[in-house]
Amino acid sequence: MADDKEQRKLKFQLRRLVRDLSKKRARHTELISVYIPTGYQIQGIIDQLSTEAGTARNIQSSTTRKNVTGALERMLSHLRTYKKTPKNGLALFSGNVAEREGSEDFQVWSIEPPEEVRVKIYRCDQTFFMEPLQEQLEVKVVYGLLVMDRREANLALLKGKQIISLIDLDSMVPGKFKVGGQSAGRIARVIEGMANDFYKKV
Repeated sequence: MADDKEQRKLKFQLRRLVRDLSKKRARHTELISVYIPTGYQIQGIIDQLSTEAGTARNIQSSTTRKNVTGALERMLSHLRTYKKTPKNGLALFSGNVAEREGSEDFQVWSIEPPEEVRVKIYRCDQTFFMEPLQEQLEVKVVYGLLVMDRREANLALLKGKQIISLIDLDSMVPGKFKVGGQSAGRIARVIEGMANDFYKKV
């Protein structure tokens, strides 16, 4: 029960982070996203980001250069607070998210996701790269639904609270016949046979 509660808490934090960071947008390619997979050495990422910071000093635009190097330096400082990669890996985001051009509001976000990070990513773009985290928010458990009677059958998937219709089948089985005499029994058997064939088909 405690594990379920903790998982729900982590999912809530992840959903809020994804929602908030998805709204951030830079004027140039200067927002940094880093994903560290489970078991990967923190020092390897620190070395890579240090190299990227050195390369960023060659960016021609002074504003972009300042924002990229500033984001990398703050991410490096944050990374150095970790002795090792958390059990499920780590996702980090850094950048100048000031709304006014020319202003500075450098921030760093990090999260150990509820599921393992399986990819190693470094990306510098106008937006934060959120896809690996968004995938963890997708509903993993899917149920199949089948509703049927003699006239029709409906196949669907229940994914979270969403019902996704797949197939609607019409049986073509006739309804009741008002036929008397010797024909009534024969027609009833034919209809019953058609219904059974439809059930088998479904």
